[in-house]
Amino acid sequence: MILEKGSRADGRGPADIRPITCEVSALPRTHGSAIFTRGETQSLAVVTLGTTDDEQRIDALEGEYMRTFMLHYNFPPFSVGEARPLRSPGRREVGHGTLAERALAPVVPSKEAFPYTLRIVSDILESNGSSSMATVCGGSLAMMDAGVPIREAVAGIAMGLIKEGDRVMILSDILGLEDHLGDMDFKVCGTKQGVTALQMDIKIGGITSALMQKALEQAKAGRLHILSCMDEALQAPRTTLSAYAPRIFTMKVKQDKIREIIGPGGKTIRAIIADCGVKINVDDSGTVTIASVDGASAEKAKEMISRITEEVEIGKIYMGTVRKIMDFGAFVEVLPGTDGLVHISQLAHHRVQTVSDEVKEGDQILVKVLEVDRQGKIRLSRKEAMPPPTGAGVLDPSAR
Repeated sequence: MILEKGSRADGRGPADIRPITCEVSALPRTHGSAIFTRGETQSLAVVTLGTTDDEQRIDALEGEYMRTFMLHYNFPPFSVGEARPLRSPGRREVGHGTLAERALAPVVPSKEAFPYTLRIVSDILESNGSSSMATVCGGSLAMMDAGVPIREAVAGIAMGLIKEGDRVMILSDILGLEDHLGDMDFKVCGTKQGVTALQMDIKIGGITSALMQKALEQAKAGRLHILSCMDEALQAPRTTLSAYAPRIFTMKVKQDKIREIIGPGGKTIRAIIADCGVKINVDDSGTVTIASVDGASAEKAKEMISRITEEVEIGKIYMGTVRKIMDFGAFVEVLPGTDGLVHISQLAHHRVQTVSDEVKEGDQILVKVLEVDRQGKIRLSRKEAMPPPTGAGVLDPSAR
């Protein structure tokens, strides 16, 4: 019927695409969600944003590495009208999920640009062909709904082939029947700019380059049609993340400051986590990642870490704490773990006889950084941070 009349089982022409509907934010509590329906195939895609603690550790033959982008494809029995036990994913589910993941991976932002661990779960609610391609479309919409700054939307289409001798017909958006009885299942995924993933199952001896070119051109037309339907639901990634998604902030510190953030036995970093209610991760390169459910807590933790890692600036005035009093001056902590000396001559504008007459341990005083020598010793002045005494600089005639 396809070769003789150009009509398919559902009445479509060879290049026709089944009706498409798209819905975003279908689930109110998730970080991002989308329902993509094409004909009798429907995918519910859900995006969850996590922190570095949620990365997947892979112990492979080439060595160990971490994954920050994962896609899982589920094909429950009810999607094809069956009643059977729910078991672990099989070869088909793993393969379809891997194809969809590879199709979306090229548009996912780098970890530096978007420091989240990203997981997509696609549940096929009904299936009549091309469920993996519905997963690609649904996953792309769900990421945009979650506010993931992907470069472009990605769509997928499954192409088929009917070949009897010299008679050939290429089909777009094949049904399950056409996949089962046809001669080819050629999946093409990509953006408006180009292809991101391909997969072919073929049941005949081979196809010519001309036939391959025609299939790709027909697939491009179908992909652009699907992308236009997706644009009607959501044209670009949302500018803000979901209110339920964690807020992640990154900052860079010097490597020699890492131990100061962690503290002896992890005491300092645990205190920041307990005080702010955040998650903090520090890697060996000096990148600090702070995750929180709200921005205020993350900013508080960021400020505390900045204080710990901050270095004193010559000429800057700090509010310091007197930590120790000596005969020749007072040691003042200007930054957490950073002390400097205020010599007795720099305590006040007048002559100071005893240090304890001016300051006591625990006092909060303003000091100005005068010098940091090669050994890192800091010379401070309280006098320079104080306003000059009244009448200073006016010559008293009686003093002549």
